Amino acid sequence: MDPLPWSVCPLNSNRTGYDEECEKASSTQYFWYRKTLNISPSIQDSGGVQWEQALCLLLAWLVVYLCILRGTESTGKVVYFTALLPYCVLIIYLVRGLTLHGATNGLAYMFTPKLEQLANPKAWINAATQIFFSLGLGFGSLIAFASYNQPSTNCQKHAIIVSLINSSTSIFASVVTFSIYGFKATFNYESCLNKVILLLTNSFDLEDGFLTASNLEQVKGYLASAFPGKYSEVLPQIRNCSLESELATAVQGTGLSFIVYTEAIKNMAASQLWSVLYFFMLLMLGIGSMLGNTAAILTPLTDSKVISSHLPKEAVSGLVCLVNCVIGLVFTMEAGNYWFDIFNDYAATLPLLLIVLVEIVAVCYVFGLRRFESDLKAMTGRTLNWYWKAMWAGVSPLLIISLFVFYLSDYILTGTLQYQAWDASQGQLVTKDYPLYALAIIGLLVASSTMCIPLVALGTFIVRCLKRGDTPPVA
Repeated sequence: MDPLPWSVCPLNSNRTGYDEECEKASSTQYFWYRKTLNISPSIQDSGGVQWEQALCLLLAWLVVYLCILRGTESTGKVVYFTALLPYCVLIIYLVRGLTLHGATNGLAYMFTPKLEQLANPKAWINAATQIFFSLGLGFGSLIAFASYNQPSTNCQKHAIIVSLINSSTSIFASVVTFSIYGFKATFNYESCLNKVILLLTNSFDLEDGFLTASNLEQVKGYLASAFPGKYSEVLPQIRNCSLESELATAVQGTGLSFIVYTEAIKNMAASQLWSVLYFFMLLMLGIGSMLGNTAAILTPLTDSKVISSHLPKEAVSGLVCLVNCVIGLVFTMEAGNYWFDIFNDYAATLPLLLIVLVEIVAVCYVFGLRRFESDLKAMTGRTLNWYWKAMWAGVSPLLIISLFVFYLSDYILTGTLQYQAWDASQGQLVTKDYPLYALAIIGLLVASSTMCIPLVALGTFIVRCLKRGDTPPVA
């Protein structure tokens, strides 16, 4: 079989050696940043639209449109497939991951508590954001799908089941991830040791097999004392190999999905099979997320009498998919990955905390917890448990406000907002400051997600005042 396209570096233009950028980075990083993204050196260099990415984006939204064309019933059937198939792939990967050399190193690293991380507020912010994303809190998708349930549906039971399944899935996926991550770290660590052993063996004419991983440090100390001059010449070429540092290399987001995982897959036996399974799973997860978020947008639009009286449901669905596809073209430019990070980091993190907080306050303290409890009892016939009241009225708002304060203080202490840009000359990511217009767009993203709440409230208040014939107070 042919090797995976990211398993080896391509030859340079003269075909006298490997590409310089790939040699300085790695074959996996080169394939992702240069071949896949063709990324620009900074966010200011926007570049043109990459037609391969644009075509994939168009096909993805076409699939989503075909799935939602017949309404929520057809969407629900598709979601069953897109949600259950990844579990099958994860089970296959779990069996394979646990049998990989070094998997236990990754699992030990995963389950070993790190007190310094537990004391870091940013770790809790990331954890809360992950829970919000995985459960779909604040996005509207849960409300959209739940609106099609019968009023007598036991929503308390469903909330518990969904939460347990979500947490169990996260732990399950983490075991799979860290078993493969342990294999990758162990492979890199042993490769590093082998290179050092080969270097010292050739430099000091040692007998083959004499130098091993177990006696490496002892022999290095002896060579440094017995041959200080020669050892000092070789010393700059000796890498500091550490399994702990390999495991501690924290990667998230696209780096975890498209660099760490794919680098581990290329070193597996039958790597072509594992890569097909992995990317098919990512495709299903992506389509499932797109369907859920699109349903959250479509449900209020199609339920609106103003819109539904002028446009059929198919047209509304098509317009929503078209608008999302056009916006997504920004991410297919050479600087698209930087804009993707902006949307991912700022459009749905801080606004998400605020939206969920407003939802809780509106239900518990504006609409009234007692009224909400009586409505639930009237619909389901079940009395609300004390646990829910305590969580909604006290614990949840306090936790979200604490996270919100930690989030703001973290960004204030960080100072100027920065991003990771790919430097082709160094073959690695470098930190750069966002330009002013990028900061302005970040502000607009945060404001656009949160300002709709006070604006709609103000508009509703004014309309009601006009209907009653009153004049709204002016400050």
